[in-house]
Amino acid sequence: MKIVFSSNISWSIYNFRTPLLKALQKNGHEIYTVAFKDEYAHKLVNEGFHFEAINLNNNATNPLEDLKTIYNYYKIYKKINPEIICHNAIKPNIYGTIAASMLGIPTINNISGLGTLFIKKSFSTKIAKWLYRYSQKKATKVFFQNNADLELFVKNNLVDKVKCQVIPGSGVNTVKFKPKENRNGTDNFQFLFVGRLLYDKGIREYIDAVRMLKAKYPKTNFAILGPLYKNNATAISEETLNSWISEDIIDYLGQSDAVQEVLNNAQCVVLPSYREGLSKVLIEASSMSIPIVTTNVPGCRDVVLNDETGFLCKVKNGEDLANKMEKMLLLPDEERKIMGMKARERAIAIFDEKIIIKHYIEAINAIV
Repeated sequence: MKIVFSSNISWSIYNFRTPLLKALQKNGHEIYTVAFKDEYAHKLVNEGFHFEAINLNNNATNPLEDLKTIYNYYKIYKKINPEIICHNAIKPNIYGTIAASMLGIPTINNISGLGTLFIKKSFSTKIAKWLYRYSQKKATKVFFQNNADLELFVKNNLVDKVKCQVIPGSGVNTVKFKPKENRNGTDNFQFLFVGRLLYDKGIREYIDAVRMLKAKYPKTNFAILGPLYKNNATAISEETLNSWISEDIIDYLGQSDAVQEVLNNAQCVVLPSYREGLSKVLIEASSMSIPIVTTNVPGCRDVVLNDETGFLCKVKNGEDLANKMEKMLLLPDEERKIMGMKARERAIAIFDEKIIIKHYIEAINAIV
């Protein structure tokens, strides 16, 4: 059976869906991927998946361009002629679903976060809600990654709750992301921010907190791992990043496909995001027994149990973030170790990628 997985960028499919696609492939399915072509497209091909490029402008608001996007999806889906299409990210979920419905192809959508449109309410938010309402009526199955997003969609009549299900993100390989021995210790203590360098990820608040703590704890290391994401409206500029580096308050580690190797050096992962679907890095950190400081918002608090596996702070509040980071730094080693152990237990029980694969296989089998 031909199954399409469509997202906004190739990087997203490669980083979040490869284990699932390999499992489906092992079950005898032929896997096609559809996304904007970036440097990860060839990696998808190397994994044995077909790849079809689609030109997506994630910041476009022109209705004519949106119609063109639907037409492009239509052409690609008609050419592949799959039995099922699985979407992820806003534009594929909306425009890909509309195109698939025109061809009578069932769709499984994954609402993996609400994005900037829902964080900053505007006229564009109203348009986005209308588009979601129109398109998700045509979807066969809709996965959400946290209950708050599901309830928001249901409350706004954007989706029929009967076709919805909450699944725990994209999962984590708990064998690959395993704890490092002798992680604890305040000498060379490292706080690590992992994520795209977007203001919506809380990068500004992280820098504010670092400025408050660096003078007080000069031996503490504050690091950032993640790419500049210039195509996003809330992305920081390269000039801003360079100014932080020149302040000598953070270590910028660039971008890496071997995230677990970077996580191995961290005593605490920090993500002050404004909202998530279900944060991938937080479940990876949990699987590696790393305590976390993150915001008390959907998609973050779903991973972290406050005072048990990490600390929750107020959103958009650098001072409270600094207080929680300092609290983590000053914890006795044994207490941080217990936090990490509890995080690992939770990752295995709730966030293991095998659970996600099982949900998708069940949804696919229910359709065919």
